[in-house]
Amino acid sequence: MAGLASCDTTDETWVMSVQVVWFKRDLRAFDHAPLARAAAAGPVLCLYVLEPDLWRQPDAARQHLHFTLECLRDLYADLKARGLKLQIRVGDAVTVLQDIHATHTIAGLHSHEETGNGWTYQRDLAVGAWCRSQDIPWQETPQFGVVRRLKHRALWQPAWNDLMAQAFAPSLQLGGAIDAAPDWVQPRLPSADELGLPLHEPQERQRGGRSQALQVLADFLDERSRQYRGGISSPLTAPEACSRLSPYLAMGCISMREVVQSTRARAQDSDISAHQRKGLHAFNSRLYWHCHFIQKLESEPDIEWRNMHRGYDDLREPDFNPAHLEAMQAGRTGWPLVDACVHMLHATGWLNFRMRAMLVSVAAYPLWLHWRPVGEWLAREFLDYEPGIHWSQLQMQSGTTGINTTRVYNPIKQAQDQDPHGHFVRRWIPAMRRVPDTWLFEPWRMPETVQAQCGVVVGRDIPMPLVDLEAAIRANKQRLHARRKQPAVRAATAEVVEKHASRKTTGRRGSGAGRHTPRQRTAASDGVQFSLLDDMDAQ
Repeated sequence: MAGLASCDTTDETWVMSVQVVWFKRDLRAFDHAPLARAAAAGPVLCLYVLEPDLWRQPDAARQHLHFTLECLRDLYADLKARGLKLQIRVGDAVTVLQDIHATHTIAGLHSHEETGNGWTYQRDLAVGAWCRSQDIPWQETPQFGVVRRLKHRALWQPAWNDLMAQAFAPSLQLGGAIDAAPDWVQPRLPSADELGLPLHEPQERQRGGRSQALQVLADFLDERSRQYRGGISSPLTAPEACSRLSPYLAMGCISMREVVQSTRARAQDSDISAHQRKGLHAFNSRLYWHCHFIQKLESEPDIEWRNMHRGYDDLREPDFNPAHLEAMQAGRTGWPLVDACVHMLHATGWLNFRMRAMLVSVAAYPLWLHWRPVGEWLAREFLDYEPGIHWSQLQMQSGTTGINTTRVYNPIKQAQDQDPHGHFVRRWIPAMRRVPDTWLFEPWRMPETVQAQCGVVVGRDIPMPLVDLEAAIRANKQRLHARRKQPAVRAATAEVVEKHASRKTTGRRGSGAGRHTPRQRTAASDGVQFSLLDDMDAQ
């Protein structure tokens, strides 16, 4: 790591006391409470730490690094316009802060709370311990409507509503009005190769930065939200109908409160149709569920690597088949819609929620794969990887929460419903362009004479299905339900409900925490979650 140069005055070292703003996944200057608070307290040092060990975790990908660097370029320019300079350090956070403190005394550390992966959780514990040892106050501010040390799940929704209704954090004055800490020489940043990141990067992925985020938001609110209702389920229409804001929310280029308030304001405009207004209301509800799922990981970090309901331990692990995971990662399951989705994801870094749910369902039921290795793979594939939503959804779709209805997405039926003419499948699987419509949904059933006529040989040009779909789903659902019926498993379900189940009522406009028994609360949670999440795009 490059050293930090001190600032000399008349041959004596000038030690400046600074307020450090530590940017993590909140790469913006607007609606940034830690930045505003630090600017009001004294000279500001804006810091981003590129942590090599973080980028060596199994959920990190090359696309994430490059998207982050694009976001940092925008943040650098925004801060410069406000008289500040973003300092980028390379190393572990505690060592970087120690170096800064030795050169320029840290009077206060300011940041947003982060609900990240297990590595960032442990890193924040280490930073907190170091701050206490140095008597440095560290002020963390919520940014996602996630409540740290939440005492009871019923308290969460009012807290979310309150945070979303608050005014934006004070904006800093332009033109160098902020008292800024001295500039330092920026270190050379390690490349993706040096960090050991996988070689693949989607060529059609979205580009990072706040300027891009604002364009995407404006385009969605003004135009694309007209297609939101009815357009977000099919992979054909979803790329234009969905908000496409998820990667910008994940890196904090735009604040959740900013999106919520902008959406609500647009829904009140008189120049939009009733259909578009309903779409905006539906999107706004997805923003609520976005935070609802992150809260699960905040309340129980262990769900990143172990079952939310421990009664499902060792359910799938003994039968894990790595060949099935490898085939899925390669888009060679034999089910055309599944494989087309994998190819699209590989090319773009994005997939709409229904197709994501289908991928996890196929992995969990016919292929009987444990959610953790599937989740690590998909975390690298999703440009918008948000740990709180990701691991909660992996477990919910895999049936290991114990509180959600078993939901299995049949890839043949999904193809018939969402891609009835095969346009999506034929775009992403060239060999399918030669398959006659009659065999579009089950090409492995083509007689050899038809294969010869169209020039597509099953097992060579397109794969055979890995398993018999109906038989595998039926058998594996029975295995899951048999475990669910065990007395010890049933008894432990109430604890999961108490900690994680939504208290939002099933009514369309329900907003309160009703008095439910554990069984009733489970049913309410299942009904609301799936009515929204089948087509949720805020992941």
